Amino acid sequence: MVARDPEDRRMLGALLRIPFQAIVARIQEGLVMAGYTDLRPAHFVVFQHMRPEGVRLTELAEAAQITKQSMGYLVDYLEREGYTERMPDPTDGRARVIRLTERGKDVERTAREILRNIEVEWSDRLGEERMGQLRETLRDLAAMLER
Repeated sequence: MVARDPEDRRMLGALLRIPFQAIVARIQEGLVMAGYTDLRPAHFVVFQHMRPEGVRLTELAEAAQITKQSMGYLVDYLEREGYTERMPDPTDGRARVIRLTERGKDVERTAREILRNIEVEWSDRLGEERMGQLRETLRDLAAMLER
């Protein structure tokens, strides 16, 4: 059980940001330990919004809420480093989609394993019931906001 400070006056944004930043830092640390020293947290948005069949640059940018130019910069870097590749869009020969290479898929698997370990650790500390409540509440909030 985690002790709480009854005088804690942090607002919701801070309370959400702290665990998010902890997750990002742990994933970054774990990826470095796994040998992926050329990735930075800014690159994570590409992996986060990737789909197996690939995704257009404009869709990635929109999902990440950044400009197309900024997303292009991230994808160009990941392509040079061998994490992504651009392929013809099977639904529109004029367009291209971005997909993860095998190296990119390895990063994704490694990051997911790190995240699973974080969730187990947090569940052990908070208790399974509270962790389940947290997950359910966050899913409900995400569903409400994604409408």
